[in-house]
Amino acid sequence: MNLIVRILGEGQFNLPGSVIDDLNDIDNRMVEAVATEDGAQFQSLLDEMFRLVRDRGEPLPLDQLVESDLILPETDLTLDEAEHIFIGDGLLPG
Repeated sequence: MNLIVRILGEGQFNLPGSVIDDLNDIDNRMVEAVATEDGAQFQSLLDEMFRLVRDRGEPLPLDQLVESDLILPETDLTLDEAEHIFIGDGLLPG
């Protein structure tokens, strides 16, 4: 099963299902970084998540609109903004 991921302000990527566990791991660590207000760790993990999507995903053509399974925030997300997103289960449940 593939996963369609949108990075706000950038576009959509088609990722193999094998990447879901890696994304979930990063997401869980981001929830912890936000909870402990560790801005440096949060930024590092956010960059890692974007890099994973870009490196392992196939960019979809800009004129092709597909429903996204996961929407990632813009790359300049701040720790304060993240406190409203990366809580509980984070972006990915589980």
